[in-house]
Amino acid sequence: MPVNLPEPDPASLLAIDGVRLGIAQAGIRKANRDDVCLMLLDAGAHVAGVFTQNRFCAAPVLLCREYLESGGGGNIRALLINTGIANAGTGAQGLLDARQCCEALAAPLHIAPGQVLPFSTGVIMEPLPVDKLNAALPAAIASAASPSGAAPAQWLRAAQAIMTTDTVPKAISRRLDIGDAHIAISGICKGAGMIAPNMATMLGFLATDARIAPALMPRLARELADASFNRISVDGDTSTNDSFILIATGRSTAPAIENLDSEAGRAVFAALCEAAQYLAQAIVRNGEGASKFITVRVEGGKTAAECRLIARAIAQSPLVKTAFYASDPNLGRILAAIGYAGIADLDASALELYLDHVHVATHGGRHPEYREEDGQRVMAQPEITVRVQLGRGSACEEMWTCDLSHEYVSINADYRS
Repeated sequence: MPVNLPEPDPASLLAIDGVRLGIAQAGIRKANRDDVCLMLLDAGAHVAGVFTQNRFCAAPVLLCREYLESGGGGNIRALLINTGIANAGTGAQGLLDARQCCEALAAPLHIAPGQVLPFSTGVIMEPLPVDKLNAALPAAIASAASPSGAAPAQWLRAAQAIMTTDTVPKAISRRLDIGDAHIAISGICKGAGMIAPNMATMLGFLATDARIAPALMPRLARELADASFNRISVDGDTSTNDSFILIATGRSTAPAIENLDSEAGRAVFAALCEAAQYLAQAIVRNGEGASKFITVRVEGGKTAAECRLIARAIAQSPLVKTAFYASDPNLGRILAAIGYAGIADLDASALELYLDHVHVATHGGRHPEYREEDGQRVMAQPEITVRVQLGRGSACEEMWTCDLSHEYVSINADYRS
C-alpha cells in the first residue's frame, strides 16, 4: 500500500494552455491498458530537460539530448512516451528504433523528427516494438486533438498511461496568482523502483503556462531537479532512462519571468518546486513494497555537499531500510552509514542523532536517556524523520526514502513474468 498517498482528484488538476495530451493503447507488454502518452506543444512553448547520469543510458535519452542541443528547447513540439519497454541496452538498433518512432509521429504532425522528444520506460535489453507503437500513434494524435485532449482530467489519464510498477498514478496541479493574472502548473511522473538520486530518477513532466525567458529554462530545470527528484531514493539504483522535462508555454498573462531572483521569479520557482517535490515524494511513498516514508535531515554541516553525502548514505543503506521495515531500532546502522559516507574529517564525538523527537545518540554514542521502546514506537509509524546534527557548520540538506521489504524482492523477482 502506498504510504499516505491518495489517488489524484481529477477535479484538482488544471489544464495548461498550449499543451494537449493524447492517450492510446499499443499493447507493448500488456493488452487493454493505456501505454502511450503524447504531449503536443503549441508554438511559443519552450522545453528544458535533465537526464540520467547512467553511462548506459537509453536510446531515447540519447535522442532527447541530441534534439535539445541541436534545435534548442523552443523547437520542440511533441513528446512521445511509451511504457512497457525501456529501449535501453538495445545498441545501435535501439537508437534507430527511437528515431523511427519520432519520424512516424512527425510526419502526420507536419513537423521535423528533431521536434519530437521520445521517452521510454519498462524492461531493459528488450527491443522496442516499433510496429505496435507506431500503429497506436493515430489514436494518440486523435485523442490529443479531441476536446478531452486539453481537459484537466487528461493529466490523470496521462499519469496512468506512463505507469510501470507504480500502483498509484502521480499527478499534481498548482495555481499561482500574480496581481490580477494567474499561472497554472500541472505535472505527472512515474517511478516506484530503480530510484536513486543522481539527476532526476524517473520520468517526470512539469508544465506551466508561465512566460519564462528561454535562457532561464535549463537552469530552472536543473534547480528544480536538485530540489526534488535528486533528493529521493527507493533502492539506490540509478535508471538508464531517467528524464525530467520542464515545459513553459508562455500563455499566461502574468508578467514574463526574466530573472529567477526577482520577486516574481522566486514565486514561480517556489510554486514549481512545490509541485516537483510533491511528485518526487509520491514516488517514494509508492516505492515498490514500501510501508514507511522516511525523511532524512542532516544539519550542521560545513557544506551542503557533505550533508547530501551523509543523507544519501543513510537513505540508501539496505541495513537501515530493512531495520525500518521491521520497526527494529537497530540504530547503530545509521551511525555506521554516517561513518562511511566519505567525510574524512568528520568528528564522530560531535554528532547528535534523533528519531523524530527521540534523542538517540549524543557526542557520538548512545544518549543516556534513550530507551529502545521509544525508538521502536517511532519506527512503527508510517512516517518517520531521521535527524542528524553534525556540529560542523550551518549547512542543511534533506532527502526522502522508504523502507525495504519482502515485497520489494517479490516485485522485482516477478517483474518480467
